[in-house]
Amino acid sequence: MIYLLDVNVLLAAIIQNHPNHAVTDAWLRNKKLAVCPLSELGFLRISTHPKAYHHRMSVARQALQDFIAHNQVQFIADDVPALKAAAAKSGDLTDCYLGELAAQHNAKLATLDAGIKHAAVELIS
Repeated sequence: MIYLLDVNVLLAAIIQNHPNHAVTDAWLRNKKLAVCPLSELGFLRISTHPKAYHHRMSVARQALQDFIAHNQVQFIADDVPALKAAAAKSGDLTDCYLGELAAQHNAKLATLDAGIKHAAVELIS
């Protein structure tokens, strides 16, 4: 099984002082992992945001690149039309899209967000 990583999983896996780092790190071991442009961009946006982790962009980019290389992470193109994400409200749109993208590629969306309701979701706990 391939696991498309949600933004929150990338943050927890890469940022060592993240509260869910240990749980996420253990869960990811020996799994086939994937990212997509949306999850990569989300990681970069949040990890560099002044109100979140406030890393320099160059540091965040290198950390993401190192994680991808070290874990042999596959790349999934954002090739599902946005209108296929049948979210009921704006706050669910990205989560629903990532679920649809994972399903389209016979993968699971690995997430720490118990609020995502999609058949392709696998909750890390």
